[in-house]
Parts: sequence; C-alpha cells; structure tokens
Amino acid sequence: MMTEPLIDQKPLLLVVDDDTKLRNLLVKFLSDNGFRVLAAANAAEARSNIACHRFDGIILDVMMPGETGTELIQSLRLTCAMPILFLTARDQLEDKVTGLNLGADDYITKPFEPQELLARIRAIIRRFAPAPSVSMERLRLNDYAFCVQTGRLTKDDDLVYLTSTEQILLRTLAQSPNQPFSREDLAQRIGHKVSDRTVDVQITRLRKKIGDDPRQPQTIQTIRHIGYTLCPN
Repeated sequence: MMTEPLIDQKPLLLVVDDDTKLRNLLVKFLSDNGFRVLAAANAAEARSNIACHRFDGIILDVMMPGETGTELIQSLRLTCAMPILFLTARDQLEDKVTGLNLGADDYITKPFEPQELLARIRAIIRRFAPAPSVSMERLRLNDYAFCVQTGRLTKDDDLVYLTSTEQILLRTLAQSPNQPFSREDLAQRIGHKVSDRTVDVQITRLRKKIGDDPRQPQTIQTIRHIGYTLCPN
C-alpha cells in the first residue's frame, strides 16, 4: 500500500547501490543534511521500497548484479515520474547520454564531491515540487478555468477532457505561471523517450483546448530558444 507524505516532513530519498560502504556513507551524509533516507542493495530491494513508500527522489547506481540501474530506470519510467539521479563509475560521454535518454534527471560520476551531489539532489527535487501557493488556485485561461490540484479544466462549469499528457503539461506549466519551461524539461515530465517535437505537437493541441490563438498565442506563449510559459488571465 502506498504511503502518503506528511505535511512539512523532510524529503524521502532512496539510495540504490550494491557497494555497502558507499551506501551507508550516503545514508549518513544525506540524513545529516536534511533528508530521510532508505537504502537498497539491488533493484529487487529498490522495487520493494518503491512499492511501500512515495519517494521524493532516487539515487541510483548503474552497475549492479542482476538487474542493472539502466534496466531498472527503463521499467520505472513506464509508470512513474519521480526524480532519479544516476550516481555511477561509468564516466564516458556515451554513458551519460544513454542515462539521460533513459529518463535520468541528472548524472554524476564516481568519485564525486558530496556537496555537489547534495546540491543536485535539492535542485531536481525543487524542479518536481509543486508550488504550494498556486496548487489550490483556479487559474483563468481565456474562458476556461484550470485547477492545478485536481488537473480539471472547465468552461462554464462544464468539464473539458484532457489527455493524460495534456494534463501533465498544463499542470506543470500552471505550477509556476510566467516561468519558462524548456522543451527538454517538459519532455521529461511527460515520460520515457519523448522528443521535443512531441512536446510542440502536444502544446499545439493544448492551445486549441483552451481557446489560445495558435497564430498569436497569449496564454501558452513560446519563449524563443527555450520553450513555453503559461500566462494566466
């Protein structure tokens, strides 16, 4: 049974690494720096933990006996979008590219600086965290209203159907209105191996559903060389 996070509770991390010494050091270091931390020695233990807890982030090794970190992340990305950081001795450029393409939100090679790891973990958690001041609001989008918390889009109290992808995009943009999101970031929120072109197509469809003029969009605006931003009324 999935456990719900408690209000104002410290972020919960899962460290997955077959190196016992490093795993224990990471647990202590992260615990000393404001996190609750659980650990797993392999993918099977990681799956067991994920089934029982809602993690705010996962620190994942690549080279593990049995199911590797890359195999695990491929499976996880089919069903969840929690932040995942690869921490691995594989330091070649192609390894990093592969890891990021598989759905990792960041990639750090061993040996590493603990403070850099800490900063990167905090950064990816911030990226995925909803904005508390906005999450309960109903945003006005032309003649439509969107509730960030529920993901419901309505017009004159009539529900407007959104696909799961459209809902993810709109909720992401709505959590930080007037803040630009890159196509890469939006693609990662949507899921596994989504291209920038797919993001563009989904944004076009979403604009039509909220009555945004595709020739001169005012609500979901294109930020040149970056991506998109939501500008509520």
